[in-house]
Amino acid sequence: MADELQYAKRLPARLQDLTGPTHGSVDLPLHVTWSGRCSYDVEQPRSRMSPYRTVLTEGQRQDLVAFLNRDLLLGQWPVLRSLVAVRLVPLAVVGGAAPRR
Repeated sequence: MADELQYAKRLPARLQDLTGPTHGSVDLPLHVTWSGRCSYDVEQPRSRMSPYRTVLTEGQRQDLVAFLNRDLLLGQWPVLRSLVAVRLVPLAVVGGAAPRR
């Protein structure tokens, strides 16, 4: 339960707070993606999958707000949820801010 609470604390109060870019590329900071690739094109769904998964699992609240876009997240949630389910599924119960299944 402690892990779930830790993740819940990182979530913004509302999905509308996720105002990340919908066009171009993003460069994730080192505290989020500390090895390997850090620049991603967010316009293509397949390319967007990796940074979204990384930000969801490794980012802090300000990272979620800065790099995730509500509409893009909801569009990819059916696939993303299976990639991050181990960590985020309990949040639907704990925090209520995670996209629903």
